[in-house]
Amino acid sequence: MTHILAIAGSPSHPSRTYGILEYSAKLLGQEGLHVDIISVRDLPAEDLVFGRYDSSALEQPKALLAKADAVIISTPIYKAAYTGVLKAFLDLLPQKALSGKVVLPIATGGTIAHLLAIEYALKPVLFELGARHILSTIYAVDKQIQWQNDNSVQLDEEIDQRLKEVLKELVKAVKYYAVESQQLAHAN
Repeated sequence: MTHILAIAGSPSHPSRTYGILEYSAKLLGQEGLHVDIISVRDLPAEDLVFGRYDSSALEQPKALLAKADAVIISTPIYKAAYTGVLKAFLDLLPQKALSGKVVLPIATGGTIAHLLAIEYALKPVLFELGARHILSTIYAVDKQIQWQNDNSVQLDEEIDQRLKEVLKELVKAVKYYAVESQQLAHAN
C-alpha cells in the first residue's frame, strides 16, 4: 500500500496552506491513496525550540515519515522564507529522512514575489534531508484561495489545474519507484 505523509508547516490554523493540504489529501484519497496529515504547530514548542531530537512527541511523525513513499510539505511564505516552525521540525529529522521519497512542496504567500523562496530556502534543506525527486512546486497567492462555508478551500481554476496535474505526477512517480524498488529487490 502506498503511504503519503502531508506535513503542514503553518503556525496558524485554519490556514490557506493547511486548506490546500487537506484538499490535496482529498484528491489523493479519491485515487485510493492513504494520506496522513501532521501539523508541526501541534508538536510541543519546547521540543522544536530546544532541538529535542529524542522527544516522544516526535516518534509518531518520524514513524509516519519512515513508512511514507511520498511527502507533501506545505508552508506559508513569510518575509521571503518558509516558516520557522517548519524549519525547527525539519531540523529534528534524521539526516536522510527524505531519501527515496517523492517530495511535493506547496507554498502560499501574499504576493508572487515570494515564489522563489521555495527554490532558494526550502529545496536546499529538502535536498540535505535526502530528497532527490522533488516535484514542481505549487505556489498560490492568497487571492487564489477562497474559504468556503464548510471551512474548505476553493482554488482558482489555474492553481486547481496545476495542483491536480502535479498530484497525478506524484502518483505516477510513487508507482514508478515502487516498481523500481521491487525490481532491485529481486535482482539482489
